[in-house]
Amino acid sequence: MNFSAVRAIYLFELARTWRTLFQSIASPVLSTALYFVVFGSAIGSRMQPIDGVPYGAFIVPGLILLAVLTESVSNASFGIYLPRFTGTIYEILSAPISAFEVLLGFVGAAATKSVLLGLIIFVTARLFVSFELVHPLWSLCFLVLISVTFALFGFILGLWADGFEKLQIIPLMVISPLTFLGGTFYSIDMLPPLWRDVALFNPIVYLVDGFRWAFYGVAAVGPAISLALTLTMLAVCIGLVVAIFKTGYRLRT
Repeated sequence: MNFSAVRAIYLFELARTWRTLFQSIASPVLSTALYFVVFGSAIGSRMQPIDGVPYGAFIVPGLILLAVLTESVSNASFGIYLPRFTGTIYEILSAPISAFEVLLGFVGAAATKSVLLGLIIFVTARLFVSFELVHPLWSLCFLVLISVTFALFGFILGLWADGFEKLQIIPLMVISPLTFLGGTFYSIDMLPPLWRDVALFNPIVYLVDGFRWAFYGVAAVGPAISLALTLTMLAVCIGLVVAIFKTGYRLRT
């Protein structure tokens, strides 16, 4: 293991966060705080508890994941796309560093940023609503697994994209809508039977539901299914990245 190379990539990517602090941290935290003000305080006070959880607290896990999913994909995709755009990717490919070490540096940094963002939003949420974690270790486990999974997905997106516009398409047109429709602001048990069945085809439903179970011990689909789907998505992303490095797709051309 070339720890020096992994450390160099990891620290360089983390340094980019501090250079763009408002965009990377302040902006998503501010946006999420506005959701807490509008939905948690203004509207939440008029809503009935869902599964015994006050509405303001019920939306906390979903809002954390809304920011974490978007930032995981964006950080990882920009992290690998910029070296391709500037041509410095060839220096990395010619260096004595394996594909696993490259992945560890880029994805590790993106996942670290997302976990830190999730923790900051968690602390921010406590300023607006009162809640207690039922399974704190599982909460952290889900947060890390989801951050790593979507950082891997973002890494794949950064290799696929051939322009800055394509980097924005998936987060804006796919990730965000699926998260809003994935039970962020409601339980899928509140939907009519037909639409509940349709919602189960949305993978984000399982991520939000598993994360919410770790918070409050309530779930619509079950934590075991949520964990299994998260691990499956992680395995698929790892398999795609391995295939990309083996074939050189978008790396050598």
